[in-house]
Amino acid sequence: MTAMTPGSNIPLSAARVAVDVAAPVRLDVSGLLLTADGKVRSDDDFIFYNQPSGPGVTYRPGGGSAPDAIVVDTTAVPPGIEKIVVTASPDAAGRTFQGVEPTATVRNADDGSALATFTPPQLGSETALVVIEIYLRNGAWKARAVGQGYANGLAGIATDFGVSVEEPAAAAPAPAAPVAPPVAPPAPVAAPVDPRIAPPAPAAPPAPPAPPAGSGKINLDKGRISLQKNQTVSLVKGGRPLLSQVKMGLGWEPAFRGKDIDLDASVIAFGPDRGHLDSCYFGKLSILNGAIKHSGDNLTGEGAGDDEVIVVDLGRIPAEATGLVFTVNSFTGQKFTEVAKAYCRLIDAATGEELVRFDLTGAEPQTGVMMAKLIKQFSGEWEMTAMGEFVKSRTVRGMVKPAAKAL
Repeated sequence: MTAMTPGSNIPLSAARVAVDVAAPVRLDVSGLLLTADGKVRSDDDFIFYNQPSGPGVTYRPGGGSAPDAIVVDTTAVPPGIEKIVVTASPDAAGRTFQGVEPTATVRNADDGSALATFTPPQLGSETALVVIEIYLRNGAWKARAVGQGYANGLAGIATDFGVSVEEPAAAAPAPAAPVAPPVAPPAPVAAPVDPRIAPPAPAAPPAPPAPPAGSGKINLDKGRISLQKNQTVSLVKGGRPLLSQVKMGLGWEPAFRGKDIDLDASVIAFGPDRGHLDSCYFGKLSILNGAIKHSGDNLTGEGAGDDEVIVVDLGRIPAEATGLVFTVNSFTGQKFTEVAKAYCRLIDAATGEELVRFDLTGAEPQTGVMMAKLIKQFSGEWEMTAMGEFVKSRTVRGMVKPAAKAL
């Protein structure tokens, strides 16, 4: 195994490699596929936990006991992509690498054997790093140690590589001691919203942003919607209410190096007077004559993808059911401060298309949270509102009264 220094490189002896980045604190690891000009082609080339797969590159969550990793299958990388950069940033908002020593390990993805390690030296005010490059040179794939730091977090990395984020903020400072001068970005491409990024002002006028949290309403005509807390989306597409079968996927991970955590996802159905009709959870997998069904209990939260799924047939919901509140509880008593990356997302069950997503970006030391609610309007359409409201309750039974009050 080779111990790399900044700028050094090694030939890759494996076609499939994984780059993981470990540290004493939880890190978020991302990957970007770059062309010869050092830019991404589109938002599909930005790979992270909210968009875990792309052409030849996947994000692999480590769970509570292992670091996240970017896996590169060099045989599947599309023509025109000459470099995959692996980045890392502390999961806690605003935290720097001061006193944090990350170590990247390049491994054979098939057998887990280590090919090389790299620990970037002398880190301080950086809040994000380009750690390793997997690059193509004269027909052969190699790995290079980089260690380029950015004081403005993932926003600085995104700007350098031509990615723009949907919601503009004040201009961010320049990168901290980059290895090479950054190239001015081209006209930005729309990228999936990563809640960890506080983005710089865009280089070109962006598309009209979604309404700010708690104001206004949008629909599904413009594709996937990323909601903020208290924001509402009308489940209408092409002028017609969405009345087909949808899935509410809920997911979470244990906090870094934490124990497996058993959370329970549920949905509580209410009538027009906020009267409790029924609850669907791991102990009752079907309610409302099969219009709502639960996938079953996930005991650990380990692994990529949704941990529990609740299928809702909007067209079969009986008329007396006008409100659905989706909740998550910790039956074993662990608090949501011990949970990482909790989210819910609404999926078209027929196509698998993600329609709406809400990432829980804050946590409170409670055992229950109301993630989202679906409310049926007098017009017959359904509206989804992101909630993120914490409750002291280990079971769905204790969520009924708070959920009714929140409708």
